[in-house]
Amino acid sequence: MAVEIAANIRRGNIIEYTDGQLYSVLKAESFRPGKGTPTTTIEMRRISDGIKIVNTYKTTDKLEKAFVEDIGHTYLYQDGDNYVFMHPETFEQVYVAGTMLGDNAAFLQENMEVSLQIFNGDPVSATLPARITATIAETEPVVKGQTASSSYKPAILDNGVRVMVPPHIDAGTRIVVNTEDNTYLERAKD
Repeated sequence: MAVEIAANIRRGNIIEYTDGQLYSVLKAESFRPGKGTPTTTIEMRRISDGIKIVNTYKTTDKLEKAFVEDIGHTYLYQDGDNYVFMHPETFEQVYVAGTMLGDNAAFLQENMEVSLQIFNGDPVSATLPARITATIAETEPVVKGQTASSSYKPAILDNGVRVMVPPHIDAGTRIVVNTEDNTYLERAKD
């Protein structure tokens, strides 16, 4: 185990908490007030059963980071509640529980390269590419005169995920989406 200060903990890190369980970091935010002690708030999910907790630490508090291997895998298909990935060199198939992927499971596309974090031979977390390309399945029609750059309208992607898009985007348009926060980035170039 590696000891890391709370200020250096990032999304996707695996932490061994004081209860001896492994937790996957979902979000880590540092707050530095003008006066007082700087703090880091960490939202994490227990890997064994999916329970989420949120804790606040002083930025200098020490946490134990679990040693995990980052190994690239190719997503193949969904099998019930599990998702099947393949190691690109050994062709070994790995089954990952849907609860471990959480909301990110909707972004999985066939043959997508995903980084699996492996601890003691078992997958404990998955990191998807930061950007994916998806097609708009449905959205509201363009309203004439709605050209303000800050106005967005709701749209549903072909994978069922809801995003806010600029008014000029219509159904059938391919867009690039940020998988970390489900936001529209740009129109796809293809």
